[in-house]
Amino acid sequence: MNFALEVRHGPENARAFAEKLRTAIDSAGGKVVEDDGEKPDLVIAVGGDGTVLAAAQRALANDVPVLGFNLGTMGFLAEAEPDDLDHVITRLLGGDYEVSERMTVKATVDGTSATGVNDVVVEKVDSQRLIHLDVSVDDEHFLTYRADGLIVATPTGSTAYSFSARGPLVDPVLSALILTPVAAHSLFDRTLVIPASSRLSIVVGRDRPVKVTVDKIDMGHLGAGRTVEIEQGERPVRFARFRPRPFPRLITDKFGLDR
Repeated sequence: MNFALEVRHGPENARAFAEKLRTAIDSAGGKVVEDDGEKPDLVIAVGGDGTVLAAAQRALANDVPVLGFNLGTMGFLAEAEPDDLDHVITRLLGGDYEVSERMTVKATVDGTSATGVNDVVVEKVDSQRLIHLDVSVDDEHFLTYRADGLIVATPTGSTAYSFSARGPLVDPVLSALILTPVAAHSLFDRTLVIPASSRLSIVVGRDRPVKVTVDKIDMGHLGAGRTVEIEQGERPVRFARFRPRPFPRLITDKFGLDR
């Protein structure tokens, strides 16, 4: 079985664990492949949720599952802890795991598209000025937001930036697009949850530029009159899982709510 590794840059503990991971894979009869080598059967992330998102991009490109070892803080997307190393490799090589599919979200600007696992964010460039975003859903005008930005998240991404902007937590087994404004200056500042089949069009209003990111990957700056089209991604991302937990239990575990 071939594995690709995505390792968080910087922290010494991540690099040290990655070396242990390589050794464990080799000893168990697996193989670590590089970007320009053979196709992986699974991508392993070593780090926090940001590293898992980067690994998910590689997994999507190769149409294989992804699994994360949590060396971050919350680790909503990670499945394993470092102490589980040998047990995890044994189960992966034995095919003793489940695959959970989660929807993705795609943003298109001027014919160029990017797909993310968590969210698309359209936000202000100038920290001192609000932006105006004209939002349409399925070709019908919905609302003009005056805000610092707008987050369009998947249920998986509901635990990330959307949550910090007071959006709801949504079980990732569901399929939906979650629109959460950031610091909205209007009477309506609530999150809107719509079907995943919906198509969103966001037009930049006035002369205040915005920046667009997909899972923190920069898609550039847009001026007045420019449009971002957002819809469900063409393919889901697949997560390898050993011990599926109900979403409410995951929340209580990660936030320590039952202690």
